[in-house]
Amino acid sequence: MVNTNVVTALSCAAAILAAVPAAAQTVLRSPDQHIAVTVRTDDGKLRYTVARDGKPVLLASDLGLQLAGADLASDLSLVSASTPRVIEDHYQMAVGKRKDITYRANEQTYSLQNARQQKMDIVFRVSNDGVAFRYIVAEPSLPLKKLVQERTTFALPEGAKAWLQPMSVAQTGWSNTNPSYEEHYKMEIPAGTKSPTEAGWVFPALFRTGANWLAISEADMDGTWQASRLAQDATGGKYSIGNPMAAEVYTNGGLMAEVEGMLTSPWRIIALGALATITNSTLGTDLAKPAVDFDASRIKPGRASWSWAILKDDSIVYGVQKKFIDYAADMKWEYTLIDVNWDRNIGYDKIKELADYGAKKNVGLILWYNSSGPWNKTEYTPKGQLLTHEQRVKEFKRLSDIGIKGLKIDFFAGDGQSMIAYYNDILRDAAAAGLLVNFHGSTLPRGWQRTWPNLMTMEAIKGFEFTTFEQKDQDAMPSHAAMLPFTRNLFDPMDFTPVVFGDIPNIKRASTNGFELATSVLYLSGIQHFADTPEGMATAPDYVKKFMQDVPRSWDDSRLVDGYPGKYAVIARRSGNTWYIAGINGGDKEKTLTLDLSFVGNKQGVVITDGSEARSFSQRAIAAGKKVVVTVKPHGGFVIQL
Repeated sequence: MVNTNVVTALSCAAAILAAVPAAAQTVLRSPDQHIAVTVRTDDGKLRYTVARDGKPVLLASDLGLQLAGADLASDLSLVSASTPRVIEDHYQMAVGKRKDITYRANEQTYSLQNARQQKMDIVFRVSNDGVAFRYIVAEPSLPLKKLVQERTTFALPEGAKAWLQPMSVAQTGWSNTNPSYEEHYKMEIPAGTKSPTEAGWVFPALFRTGANWLAISEADMDGTWQASRLAQDATGGKYSIGNPMAAEVYTNGGLMAEVEGMLTSPWRIIALGALATITNSTLGTDLAKPAVDFDASRIKPGRASWSWAILKDDSIVYGVQKKFIDYAADMKWEYTLIDVNWDRNIGYDKIKELADYGAKKNVGLILWYNSSGPWNKTEYTPKGQLLTHEQRVKEFKRLSDIGIKGLKIDFFAGDGQSMIAYYNDILRDAAAAGLLVNFHGSTLPRGWQRTWPNLMTMEAIKGFEFTTFEQKDQDAMPSHAAMLPFTRNLFDPMDFTPVVFGDIPNIKRASTNGFELATSVLYLSGIQHFADTPEGMATAPDYVKKFMQDVPRSWDDSRLVDGYPGKYAVIARRSGNTWYIAGINGGDKEKTLTLDLSFVGNKQGVVITDGSEARSFSQRAIAAGKKVVVTVKPHGGFVIQL
């Protein structure tokens, strides 16, 4: 159940707007006083800096918006600043790092005007784990507010390093399906390095400057604003907000924000601190809108069998899907995903038979859909059945009536405002029908899983399926996988579709079985679609099968134990009274780790890791204590259950 309770307390009786000089400076600090944001106007420009413990994290960076008919980025004066107030928000998440979350921040609103007396507000929030800000324009002289360009920048100090994923160019790739956030990361490059594509860099963008790490992203995407990225050129380490490309729209829809009335931007998020601080942060959902009403009994995270990962299109037939329902039942998993062309190869009537068969075994069905109109060249079906509200209501009722639990919807066009609105419209109509949702070929969730409790997961990553197409993607996978807890999976659920113990046709696997097992815990996804077949799972010993049968569906708490982006990652997650610690080695050399597990207490348990033979496992008893030593093979991994 998702239950939101928001409490806002003022640091004084009221948030009084105080007049300030035209050239002025204000400082807003985090509750623990470690982070300081300075906002100032100078020569008509509005800029901010961020420091932690007195050390610069962001140098003077620009703020402002360019609207049609209003330049709110230059000739600005700071008219007033509100008295800082305390924001406190308590909420629950069914999908994410932890179930019960409390967000605390200090907030201040800055009111500005340009030389034409046109006004804009900027709201800043500073929490112990980062900074967030957003723009609000209610200027009455502009009934229609049309965004031309956001002028926000992020200026990194000299010597900063970056871990970034290039944004793919719209209308490229297989059947013109890009962009889908499916590129390999550029790791530990100098901040300011130009993106290899004109489309820029995706969020979350990860940086390091001195002892501080930063993760830049955005949240609260309600469909009125386009999704953003960092622009291609960042000369001198100064990154700016980039826009979607012209083709990234719903057919004949808008590209950039354009509203009548009040214009409100998404939150710009800068998680910062030690690597553990940003990895443990929940800012991506803290800044998202509270949950819409949704039947709590239908919010069911789980595990799923999925034939297409290994067996591809030919497996989407009645007999194979019945076999995968049996497989899910044997593994005590909650779902089976039936992928492309099920409408042609199986049909609605036989799908109902499978849904009824699955229900008897406590296995629900998820069905694949093609989102697209004419914005790409895909031919997989069902296609074009979800384009309008009326279509969705009709189709979703039909699915609910035959007992379908959710949808996997694929092949979106990108990040334009109209496409972001399309995502929200689908989620709204699916929620009304009580259906769970998984988006593929998609954008980044940006906190939607809080607002829409029926959103279980999204792809937006170069996941397992790519490692089945070409050996080069398989070979790059271990290091790529070790990036994801620090970037793509940092705030949002990710449908990587992990875990294969068996063979991949025509591909030599780069990872060990211990690595594969670890990803079942390491990666967060509301529904974890496991890629292995019944035959592959049968090669694992009984204790591994039992682990896969019992691996939790959701988590009460999570924390980084150790790691370094692109090299290795060790994360602990708790379900009830049991801790699961999962680690992977993305490198090609053996790595010995000394793990501080004192937070677990004096618990006993087991560690499962790679055995001495290829694709074998080993298991031994373990006591948590303060330090636990684990040796991890090249491209290997482990799980500890305490």
